[in-house]
Amino acid sequence: MSETIQVALTAQQRDLLLQGLRFIRSSILFEPQTPSSEVAKNREEKLQEVSETVDLLQAAKPVGTV
Repeated sequence: MSETIQVALTAQQRDLLLQGLRFIRSSILFEPQTPSSEVAKNREEKLQEVSETVDLLQAAKPVGTV
């Protein structure tokens, strides 16, 4: 990720995004593809990106908290 943006989300919106990311992760894992080292590499890269996004959302604290 080369650029960052800031978005104000409610806790409910954050939870909805996390739920969607779980769905995306499952979709990546269960996508039928012919096994190859390139497919495995691409799948791992996508899963890593999803994981990093989940980590960012889970680490986000509400504004005004310490």
